[in-house]
Order: sequence, then C-alpha cells, then structure tokens
Amino acid sequence: MSTEAPVALTPPLAAVLGRRPDSRRIIAIASGKGGVGKTWLSITLSHALARAGRRVLLFDGDLGLANIDIQLGLMPEQDLGGVIATGNDLGAAVTAVPATGFDVVAGKSGSGALSSLTRQEVAALRQGVLDLSPRYDNVIIDIGAGIDTTQLILASTGGTVLVVATDEPTSLTDAYAFIKVAGKLMPRPDLRIVVNMASSKAEGERTYATLRRACESFLKFSPPLAGIIRRDNKVKDAIRYQTPFLTRHPHAEAAGDVEALAADLQKPPS
Repeated sequence: MSTEAPVALTPPLAAVLGRRPDSRRIIAIASGKGGVGKTWLSITLSHALARAGRRVLLFDGDLGLANIDIQLGLMPEQDLGGVIATGNDLGAAVTAVPATGFDVVAGKSGSGALSSLTRQEVAALRQGVLDLSPRYDNVIIDIGAGIDTTQLILASTGGTVLVVATDEPTSLTDAYAFIKVAGKLMPRPDLRIVVNMASSKAEGERTYATLRRACESFLKFSPPLAGIIRRDNKVKDAIRYQTPFLTRHPHAEAAGDVEALAADLQKPPS
C-alpha cells in the first residue's frame, strides 16, 4: 500500500476547524472509496442504536451524492440544501423516520449541489451538527467516500470514526489512505475499522489483519476492529424496497452483526 498522502493538510484547513471539540456522542462513518455499504451501515446502525433505547440523529454528510432519504423512502419537508439556501438553523431539517425511533437530516439527493461548498461553509455545517448533538445520545454522520477536505472536516468532530472497508484491494488501499490523512489531522483519533460484506467472520478477521498490518508498518498505529458485518443478500432487498433493514429483515445475520456493533459502541471506554 502506498505511504503517500493524497491530500495535503494545509494550515488554512486547521484554521477553519479551529478548536477541536470533544464530543464522544458523535460517530462519523467514513470510507476511502464508494461501494462499500457505508450509507446502508449508517442507517442500520442508527436504527440499532434507537432500538436499544438511544436518542439518535443521522446526518447525511455525503454532500455530493446524498441518498439516505432515498434508501429510507422519505420525502422530508426540509433538507440540507434548503437549510443552506434559507440560512435556517440545521434543526429545521430534522425529520423523524417513521417506526424507527431515530431522526435524520437529509441531504439534497440527486443534485450534487452541495459538493461545491467552501471550507467555511462545510465547517459551519459541522458546527451545526455539534450544536444539535446535546439533544441526542448519538449523532451518526454519514460522510461521503474519499479523503477530500469536506470529508476530513466532517470527520473531525472529536468523536469516533468508523472506517468501512471490504476485502477488495482498492477498498483496503483507500481505507489506509483515509486513516493516514485523518490521523494527521486529528491528534489521538478514535479511528476504528468495520469490515463490511465479509463472506464469514474468519474472512473479516483476515481482511482486518491486512489493513492493521499496513497501519502498523507505515503509520505505527493499530486501529482497533469495531465489527464485522457479513455479506447478506437481504440487504439489497431492503434497499430495493426502501425499507430499513432491521424492519424488513430483523433476524438476518447482518442485522445481528450491526446490533452487536451498536452494543459495543455503547460500552464505556476502557
């Protein structure tokens, strides 16, 4: 895996971020590349935490290709695009997801209109999320794939960052790149790995070990394994029917894997 950082962490970016907050209630879900099931995991983890009695907000931070509302079959009265256009408080875009117990702030799906926001505008969104967080036990941020400035700003919330990867070489390489760059931006980062779409628990462990060894060798850092989500054909069915996975297939293997991840995330730090 390459040890070169694709993104330079310039002083202006640090200035935009300002003081780094300490918000343990926030969980950012990121990936180096698309197609690893990041948005599905964000939705299903939010649902699992809500089912466990947590107050949860899911924020669609994929500013280029927002689609949380599509996967959930929602038609929110207000979305992130509307908030930015009108200057309203971010809370104006909070929408309850029926029969799940969690709320969402939907992006502007299908337009890509938010992908050109400035650093300052993205930093303001990040601050808006932080301002909403005291109302909830957990805030899940579904970050767009990649390691551009937007992704790094949204990931730098002071909370946990779950880096989603699969066993594909490109996914592992890009997950490593994200960990490297984010690790430079965030001192003492709480970066954890989620292996998604694993053929088995054993295969997931092997995938994690490959990524861990690269981090240990080149970064002198060993991100812990947060969880392994097994491949499940029922995931496609739930997405096709625009229904939360835990509603449509609550007893599926992947459902149990996400619920185990949610339970682990609720444990106090050791």
